[in-house]
Amino acid sequence: MPETPILDTLEQPEAIRDLSVPQVKLLAEEVRAETIDVVSKIGGHLGSALGVVELTVAIHHVFETPKDILIWDVGHQCYPHKILTGRRDRIRTLRQGGGLSGFTKRSESVYDPFGAAHAATSISAALGFCAARDQKGESNKVIAVIGDGSMSAGMAYEAMNNAAETTKNLTVILNDNDMSIAPPVGGMSAYLANLVSGGAYQSLRRWGKSVAERLPRPLFEMVRKSEELSRTWVTGGTFFEELGFYYVGPIDGHNMEHLLTVLKRVKDINDRPVLVHVVTQKGKGYGPAETSPDKYHGVAKFDVITGEQAKPKANAPSYTDVFASELIKQARVDPKIVAITAAMPSGTGLDRFAEVFPARTYDVGIAEQHAVTFAAGLAADGMKPFCALYSTFLQRGYDQVAHDVTLQNLPVRFAIDRAGLVGADGATHAGTFDIGYLGALPNMMIMAAADEAELAAMIATATAYNDGPSAFRYPRGEATGITIPEMASPLAIGKGRILREGSKVAILSLGTRLGDALKAADMLAARGLSTTVADARFAKPLDKNLVLQLARHHECLITVEEGAVGGFGAFVLHYLAGEGALDAGLKIRTLTLPDIYQDQDSQANQYAQAGLDAAGITLTALKALRLEDVQSLKTLKI
Repeated sequence: MPETPILDTLEQPEAIRDLSVPQVKLLAEEVRAETIDVVSKIGGHLGSALGVVELTVAIHHVFETPKDILIWDVGHQCYPHKILTGRRDRIRTLRQGGGLSGFTKRSESVYDPFGAAHAATSISAALGFCAARDQKGESNKVIAVIGDGSMSAGMAYEAMNNAAETTKNLTVILNDNDMSIAPPVGGMSAYLANLVSGGAYQSLRRWGKSVAERLPRPLFEMVRKSEELSRTWVTGGTFFEELGFYYVGPIDGHNMEHLLTVLKRVKDINDRPVLVHVVTQKGKGYGPAETSPDKYHGVAKFDVITGEQAKPKANAPSYTDVFASELIKQARVDPKIVAITAAMPSGTGLDRFAEVFPARTYDVGIAEQHAVTFAAGLAADGMKPFCALYSTFLQRGYDQVAHDVTLQNLPVRFAIDRAGLVGADGATHAGTFDIGYLGALPNMMIMAAADEAELAAMIATATAYNDGPSAFRYPRGEATGITIPEMASPLAIGKGRILREGSKVAILSLGTRLGDALKAADMLAARGLSTTVADARFAKPLDKNLVLQLARHHECLITVEEGAVGGFGAFVLHYLAGEGALDAGLKIRTLTLPDIYQDQDSQANQYAQAGLDAAGITLTALKALRLEDVQSLKTLKI
């Protein structure tokens, strides 16, 4: 572990405010070393955390957290914040079962006033805190730190457009580490930023404004525009000024003296919202992360000296890789196929698609609402758009899916990555709800792949299907390792398959729980219970003949899905109730994810906790049939 003499003496951020500037600079170096050491041992988000070390230390030095409200946009950058806010003793439990969340979390600490994981929420939340403070007549500060990538999301602009009308006392810090809103600059820009944030300049500006307001309207407008334009030439702030913010920057986010000076000065501005534009570098202070910011955004355990990550050798390609490969195959023969991502080209595999078809790939930034309606426009004019989004991020575009896609019955293809539980990223990134929320919409076809060959077939199905919108879901992680056909054929719409015939218990699986369903069938067979295993393939349209057959010819029917209550199992129950199939005493159970937000852990542990592993499925069957033996249940093994 690195030597951290100053950090070792700090238990809470209040002590940071007593440090001298040289000590604050040394503290930042120690926090950076601690962050590198922590992530090298447990993995996690490295580059973004290293980029905000100086900014994090400076904020806690200048502002009186937790009285002053500090809200982080996204959570990838919050590791230094957690180290400084009383959680250093648990920092090596990040993203692990029973440990700290990888994001800010209200239940963890008073220094996390608002949870974060998805992008562009910080300014809206900060406005809420400002309005509450103003209503109560209090005087604390509210600070929102938002990354430049999040500024591509419309929600950030909606909040900024509303800010000046809501409060006069808000500080937004724009962490510019990727998007070139303005080029990184040095001492002169920092001097100008200090100047425009200083009391003398503010006083002069207020005096000039009061004089100008007495001028005839044409002269007033000329003076106002001249003042703003002249300041914009050196600071680039016209856009934010038009939204009602007082713009300061850009400043070097790794120069502690500049940061402290500017933050102390903007802290005293309370007659107008302030935006401080800070230029930082992802991975700052760790060579490999500086030179490869994408590679070191999220990392496995790594060797600090060499930077080499300890990634286990994959036994099979990931589902994401399979999606990319199969979409490329389809696009080679179908020129109408185009692909859309919302700032996640590598996460969704569309970076590979873009290498082959750059002109047919669209990255719209963190703007899922726009991505969905953009895809709808493409579909309306005869193209075949594949909109590839994580399940949890598709939630942000739900209104557009409903009104712009399904209402108009447009053939947009939704590739839903990270369906089901996702492990270390926890509840905020789990793909829990898409079966239910998409299944509620007319015209939508929904598929879930049990393995990589099925995923290939579903991509072929979506390509061929032009009668309306479609979605196919697949999980995070490795596929099963089975062979994929050279060119997959489309599936029959709304038709499942039976993999094993039995007579007592029927297990109807949707998605990749199929492997555990087959193991459960073996466990039940060992107890003398003949078991059918079927793969539904489609959540909508439902294979009604298959469902009815299973219900009428088995004593017990269990549905299994990697989704929340109100999804596939509910669809099956609804259909069987309408057919009167429940009146004959069928013992039916629906296995879903629990009606909670599950915390981070390994995916295997999460599914075991949810009762969606082979043991959980077996227990459900035994209990339904009232055959359970308490002692044998305690030691139930696969």
